[in-house]
Amino acid sequence: MFYVVERSIVVLKPKQPFLDWINMNLANSADTLLDLNSVRIDCNSYLIPEVSEIEDGIAYVDEFFEALFQLEFASWTEDQTLWPQELSLKMFWEWFDVEISPTLIDLAGDSEESPSEDESHDTVH
Repeated sequence: MFYVVERSIVVLKPKQPFLDWINMNLANSADTLLDLNSVRIDCNSYLIPEVSEIEDGIAYVDEFFEALFQLEFASWTEDQTLWPQELSLKMFWEWFDVEISPTLIDLAGDSEESPSEDESHDTVH
């Protein structure tokens, strides 16, 4: 059985300024520079309270942008001296594309295993 989870998802996709920060602060050489496609494919997702409208998810992101910013930096380095000192909402939107997915469906259900072909695929709310 599949379950609709009463949460929504925010996916943060880095833009060029975030990539520039990564490459300027974390690359050891020109050989270790990353490109935008690679950091946008392997990006972070966050569970947020359930929202019914995309705009509500955006409002949530606006409210918690600083924590999200810090989580993004921490996913690359825990050395806070490398993080930008001044974080603003404007800067956040310049550094990330934000995707909101209002509906989260748990395909694993009660177990970690994938459903077998003979199992029911009913959706339970």
